[in-house]
Amino acid sequence: MVYRIGEGFAPTLADVQAALEPIQFVECGASQEKSIGWVPPRGEAHGPLVESVAGQWIMKLMIESKAVPGNVVRRKADERIAEIEAATGRKPGKKEKRDLMDEVLLTLLPQAFARQSSVLVWMDLDNRRLVLNAGSQGKADEVMSALMNVMGGLSVSLIQTVTSPQAAMTQWLLAPTPDEWPADLTVERETVLKSTGEDAASVRFTRHHLANDDVRKHVLEGKLPTQLALSWDGRVAFVLTETLQLKKVQYLDGVMDESGTDKKEDRFDADMALSTGLLAPLIDSLIEALGGEMELGAAGTDAPTANPVQKTVISTVLAGGADDGDPPF
Repeated sequence: MVYRIGEGFAPTLADVQAALEPIQFVECGASQEKSIGWVPPRGEAHGPLVESVAGQWIMKLMIESKAVPGNVVRRKADERIAEIEAATGRKPGKKEKRDLMDEVLLTLLPQAFARQSSVLVWMDLDNRRLVLNAGSQGKADEVMSALMNVMGGLSVSLIQTVTSPQAAMTQWLLAPTPDEWPADLTVERETVLKSTGEDAASVRFTRHHLANDDVRKHVLEGKLPTQLALSWDGRVAFVLTETLQLKKVQYLDGVMDESGTDKKEDRFDADMALSTGLLAPLIDSLIEALGGEMELGAAGTDAPTANPVQKTVISTVLAGGADDGDPPF
């Protein structure tokens, strides 16, 4: 997600480090369902919780959760209920059943496997931008809640654009020539078109040349783009969605080689500098292609969907992270 940082928020790196330290990540206890906390983004034990790379601040939130399948909890609770009925001759009430479910869950949690996920946070104070490498709104909400709880004075708002992504993607697909595409952006070979009628008909084009009459015919018949593969400046490929999400972000051949180092201790800085250096102008270009950023309280110039202005999500197609040689954002 890409947020606009409110005016007046100007902490020092030491301020941010001090704010994060009380909420460092600790693994779940035996009967704990979830644990959230900050970890060193560089991956070094006892390292700083915020890193400054080329003027960009990087943080990392770790989320660990344990889950017991609901059918297992219900089965064990039913066994307990049957035992109570056999021993006392009475049926437990609703509250007692809920309490039994909670007790069963607590007894099973120590046996559950813990799953960890992390979200990188990129704070660009010069441009008043906060970027989360989160693949879902729920994950982004957890990160923002964790940030707001520790950083006094931080206020943010989702970046909004004048033209809706769906309206812009429709224009690009209907363009008679690539000359009418935005500067620095190229329409690639993948799109999903869906109709807004009751039948909700849809068609997906994959590895298909999109600047043709077949695609235009579907659009003119009322099937609007919900996803469109694009590339920026010949260096970054991604899929833009109708809700302004950026999915399947990939750096094109040779781009990551520009980091110029194979040493693990230097790779973090090189990859972060390269990634933020690429994505910052990409976001600027995309916002410009969508008519620029909308002022708070203003209305968009077009609205082909019920919610034309949404949030920007950056989620990489690779799940490994910088330590595995993958781009961090």
